[in-house]
Amino acid sequence: MTRLFVDQLTVIDFSYLDHNRGLLGESWLVNCELSGELNDEGMLFDFGHVKKTIKQFIDNFADHKLLIATQTPNLTITTEQQDRTSIEWKNGPRFLNTSAPSDAFLFIDAQCITEEILARLMETELMNILPDNVTGVSLDLYPEAINAAFYHYSHGLKKHDGNCQRIAHGHRSPIEIYIDGKRDQILEKQWAITFNDIYIGTREDIVDTPDQTPDTIRFKYQAPQGEFELSMNRDQVYLIDTDSTVEWIANHIAKTIHQQHPNSTVKVKAFEGYRKGAIAEY
Repeated sequence: MTRLFVDQLTVIDFSYLDHNRGLLGESWLVNCELSGELNDEGMLFDFGHVKKTIKQFIDNFADHKLLIATQTPNLTITTEQQDRTSIEWKNGPRFLNTSAPSDAFLFIDAQCITEEILARLMETELMNILPDNVTGVSLDLYPEAINAAFYHYSHGLKKHDGNCQRIAHGHRSPIEIYIDGKRDQILEKQWAITFNDIYIGTREDIVDTPDQTPDTIRFKYQAPQGEFELSMNRDQVYLIDTDSTVEWIANHIAKTIHQQHPNSTVKVKAFEGYRKGAIAEY
């Protein structure tokens, strides 16, 4: 039997509901290994097809979605008309309510979301689309090893024409901050704490309701894929005046730091998941 591997085939950027921490943005790298018999071309599976077929499956299956473990305590899932789904969850003072097109969610029959649970589920589904000579598939999901400050954040981009428009997807991201050309790890840690397990929201997307409490914040917007709504604790939200693209996030951080250090040059390298992001300078 022959085995074929592709390391770091793709990255899954998503958010999931953690029973203790609430809405949590995450980025997991994916290693793939196939096993089976060689075909008439002397190959197990052409690398071009691996990158196209398997990566495309993973992207469609979990990327830029909100993952929900259906056995999470105090969770209510309601399927509405016109292929919409609503989620209600509460754990003490923490809560999350969201409504969106059903494609924005991935429901997993489990008590929690882990790398192993998602990998085993995707392996089972993948075997249905791989050629007959491929008799096994193994996926290894894991977070990037970051030896510096990083944070988990979720957001939604209503103007995006792809899956970034989904109101609750996210990333696990490092950050680099330079003052007068010198890296400032103290500032990096401060911003990592500020953005820890945070939802970065746009002020213009806020809607108020008569029964809304001061501790609650609600977002709603119309995007190409449909209408999206999200309500959660205000203390888990960081508001900015612009859309929450990584370009605007980097700009916001750099501008804020420059206001505190007006006589210095500031450069912020803000990542959006793994090895991509934006740089802003003031």
